[in-house]
Amino acid sequence: MSDAKPARAFIPLSIAVLTVSDTRTLADDRSGDTLAARLTEAGHRLAERDIVPDEVGAIRERVGAWVRDPGIDVILTTGGTGFTGRDVTPEALEPLFEKRMDGFSAIFHRISYEKIGTSTLQSRATAGVAGATYIFVLPGSPGACRDAWDGILASQLDYRHRPCNFVEIMPRLDEHLRRGAAASI
Repeated sequence: MSDAKPARAFIPLSIAVLTVSDTRTLADDRSGDTLAARLTEAGHRLAERDIVPDEVGAIRERVGAWVRDPGIDVILTTGGTGFTGRDVTPEALEPLFEKRMDGFSAIFHRISYEKIGTSTLQSRATAGVAGATYIFVLPGSPGACRDAWDGILASQLDYRHRPCNFVEIMPRLDEHLRRGAAASI
C-alpha cells in the first residue's frame, strides 16, 4: 500500500500589500516591491497595493476595507513593527484579529535569528485572521519580507503544500461568524 498522496492543483489567491511608512512612496518602496514580486512569481494575484502613514486610524481603515472585500484572501503589511513611537502597526491591526496566529511570530523570529541574530527581538511581527482574511504584519525591511515569504508564506499559501496549509482551511475561517449569526436568529 502506498502512502503517496495525489498531486493537487495550485490555487491562486488574491493578496493585497500595504506598506506602512511616513516616508516611502511606490517609487522607492523596496519592501512592497519584494512582496509583490514574490507573490506574483508564486502564481498569486496582487489584488491591491497601497502605502499609508504610521497612523493607527489610516492603517486600520485601509486594512479594514480590504478585510470587507470578498475578493481579497490575504493581506500582507510591511512596516511599523518596531518599538519607536511611530511604530503602531500591531496596535492598529491586532484588535481586528478574531484569531491570533502566535506560531507565525515564533517561526518568523526563528528564521530571522539565523540571519540577524538577537536583532530579531526588535520586530513585533504578528499575524491573525479577521473576517475570513489572513493578515500578516511584517517588518519594513526587504530582508524581513523575503524571510517571511520564503520561509513561511510561500508554502503555507500554496494548496499543494503537505501535510497542511492555510489555503485548505480558508472555506472554514468564518465558521465562528456564521455560527454566531445563526445563534442570534
